[in-house]
Amino acid sequence: MANGQWYPPEWPVRIRALAEGTLTPVTPRRAATVMLLKDTASGPAVHMLRRRASMAFAAGAYAYPGGGVDPRDDDHQVGWAGPPRAWWADRLGVDEDAAQAIVCAAVRETYEEAGVLLAGPAADSVVGDTTGPDWEADRAALVARELSFAEFLDRRGLVLRSDLLGAWTRWITPEFEERRYDTWFFVAALPEGQRTRNASTEADRTVWIRPAQAAASYDKGELLMMPPTIATLRQLSEYGGAAEALAAAPARDLTPVLARARLEGDEIVLSWPGHDEFTKHIPTGGAPA
Repeated sequence: MANGQWYPPEWPVRIRALAEGTLTPVTPRRAATVMLLKDTASGPAVHMLRRRASMAFAAGAYAYPGGGVDPRDDDHQVGWAGPPRAWWADRLGVDEDAAQAIVCAAVRETYEEAGVLLAGPAADSVVGDTTGPDWEADRAALVARELSFAEFLDRRGLVLRSDLLGAWTRWITPEFEERRYDTWFFVAALPEGQRTRNASTEADRTVWIRPAQAAASYDKGELLMMPPTIATLRQLSEYGGAAEALAAAPARDLTPVLARARLEGDEIVLSWPGHDEFTKHIPTGGAPA
């Protein structure tokens, strides 16, 4: 492996089946993930987790906290601060219910997997320390879907701080993948007084790392990542601080990135538009090059 690009061994077979018309793509599930940043003496660092080797999808790969939308994430009772739902609908390219669900998923999943909560008692405040038995009980109930995010916020007297998020990019899992997600990537700064922890049952390690350092480790084949993860790390490497990255978010293009597979002679060419480094050439009877 020349670098750390995640590449499932079953993809060539599935790509050929898609090209031959014998594979029907599944509908992607809406999802959200958050690139949580904090400033350090050597520049901004991003919070990443390593997916457990036992995971069915992207095992061993480094990623950001995130996950699928809970059907209750579009509950209109969600306490809300920051840009209104209509603004987010326009920014994300969806209707207002879907926009709320995606933003809620981003905040909820960050709390579930990293213990960081982008919410506060008022529109101009953020909760501080979120550790302790009572917080952990609520977090576990969210993970188990015994408690909706709207109920959690209401119980705590909190409002979701949508203004603390910046929509960064959108990637859709290739049509030939069995588990598909339509994922919006957000950027956010670690709130003062809070700290991350490995709260996810899906991760065996978490780390704060400078984006350029993570990208260099990927290039050496030391860190395994999916294309959207390394692509966003390279983009984040351009910024000198968390505030600078957040300020750049509103101008980011959210046109979905979707991998394409085409037949060229005796090989299949797999590519991600706008990201030439991920292109793979797959011989009809061999492994990708």
